Amino acid sequence: MTRLFNDPDDFAEEMIEGFVAASARWVRPVTGGVVRSTRGSEPTVAVVIGGGSGHYPAFGGLVGPGLAHGAAMGNLFASPSAHQVQSVATAAHEGRGVLLSFGNYAGDVLHFGQAQARLRDAGIDCRTVLVTDDVWSAPKDDLDRRRGIAGDLVVFKVAGAAAEEGADLDDVERVARLANARTRSFGVAFGGCTLPGADGPLFDVPTGRMAVGLGIHGEPGIDEVDVPTAAQLAEMFVAKLLDELPDGVSLPGARVVPILNGLGSVKYEELFVVYRSIDRLLTAAGAVVVSPEVGEFCTSFDMAGASLTLLWLDDELERLWLAPCDTPAFRRGAVPDRRAVGDDEIAALDEAQEIGEATDASRAAATVIARAVSATAVMLDAHADELGRLDRVAGDGDHGIGMQRGSRAAAEAAQAAVDAGAGARTALEHAGEAWADKGGGTSGAIWGEMLSALGAVLGDDDAVTAERVTTGVVGMKDAVMAFGDARPGDKTMIDAIVPFVDDLAERVAADDALTDAWAHAAEVATAAAQQTSELTARLGRARSHGDRSLGTPDPGAVSFALVAHTVLDVLKEED
Repeated sequence: MTRLFNDPDDFAEEMIEGFVAASARWVRPVTGGVVRSTRGSEPTVAVVIGGGSGHYPAFGGLVGPGLAHGAAMGNLFASPSAHQVQSVATAAHEGRGVLLSFGNYAGDVLHFGQAQARLRDAGIDCRTVLVTDDVWSAPKDDLDRRRGIAGDLVVFKVAGAAAEEGADLDDVERVARLANARTRSFGVAFGGCTLPGADGPLFDVPTGRMAVGLGIHGEPGIDEVDVPTAAQLAEMFVAKLLDELPDGVSLPGARVVPILNGLGSVKYEELFVVYRSIDRLLTAAGAVVVSPEVGEFCTSFDMAGASLTLLWLDDELERLWLAPCDTPAFRRGAVPDRRAVGDDEIAALDEAQEIGEATDASRAAATVIARAVSATAVMLDAHADELGRLDRVAGDGDHGIGMQRGSRAAAEAAQAAVDAGAGARTALEHAGEAWADKGGGTSGAIWGEMLSALGAVLGDDDAVTAERVTTGVVGMKDAVMAFGDARPGDKTMIDAIVPFVDDLAERVAADDALTDAWAHAAEVATAAAQQTSELTARLGRARSHGDRSLGTPDPGAVSFALVAHTVLDVLKEED
């Protein structure tokens, strides 16, 4: 388990500070992560990678010449916010466009997607390539729904090498997609990882058993088998991955890069014993092994486990994979001389959050909003462990922690805005941005979007009426459904939001007082959240686990219902 930390809430931030201090040769800090501290003689396309912290050397450890130009680094196992990604990409941009690349996880897709839109609005050509290498997370005929694990390294390295050669954005995107299409990975675990300050691991594997097909965020495996010998594990890895040869690859004679990745606490010596058999099996199958890698490339904190990645080469991919690079954690060959980047060469994102004019009525409403967000933060502190327990059944177990972090930050931001004279819209926008920044992940993105959508309707000028609140809540629902593409029945927060909003709107339209209508709608949301226990997840990380989530309600739906009841308590105080 993780033993060395100060305040668990500060762990990621302090880790990044220490990493930057130890790695100034390669990186410098910017809001949201790190960028290169040096540049070459000519500008290149900027390859910006990222994801949650806890996976070192992914993602900051892969920033440097020949690889990534910047890394957006979220909280532990939580995607960076759109604001953080935009900040890193703005600082990394050298005038030739930006390629964003990251693992295919719902929170990352939402946040990086928002950032791409913002960068394009700012006039920066920006593209995205998802990493989808995990063969266990979706079937062969559904490749786009697969998640990214240690294959991240392959896609990032190939894209970074192409950029280093001077390729334009079209070509960098093309080779990154090619690398992803020709990469397959498969992971196992013998025990779960423990986040700083947590009482136990995010999931448990029974003694003598091994979880098969796990993710890198603490998600439990898709299957479970007896712990094999090293040779048997190698055979399992190779057999599964040879059954998944990418289009255009045939044996014998195909050239392949094997990457045996330790997930955190499996020792190098153990990995070498496993690799001994992997090398023999690949050679016996007629593959030509090229430049194998054994070590830690994408970890999951202190998880006991390993994964095998196979990159099937063509001439172009082989040249780019073998090209020189120099980063804190992955180096090859010698890169050309570099020069240190001056402060004036790093474009900083404008961090100012303005407090505009507001009417007295809107400022009064903002005060109530700040109280409601503060009460929500207190409530989520009390329920964090239970929400995490629900999330561990078929997810990664961090929903409670993420809601804790996000709501605390939102409460502080809302109160600071109110103290500065903000109206309802501005207070909600500041709270939403803070929730997305600190909460990260899917829930952070969604709650940030919901608060901003509500604020857009309430405004800073008008009195807040029951009808306006209802319209704003409908806007929240619409924003979430458009943002995350979830629908009722998918076993997500939407299964509680939709009945809550529909019931609230119906009762306010029938002239019920807002508090009375909200009270009934909150009960509807609670019942709907509990009914999600009868559903099988169709979206998010729990989707990979099929019926495992049956019998357990969705944590996002449960947390929404809890927030609805907390807001009700604040509304009652106003009556």
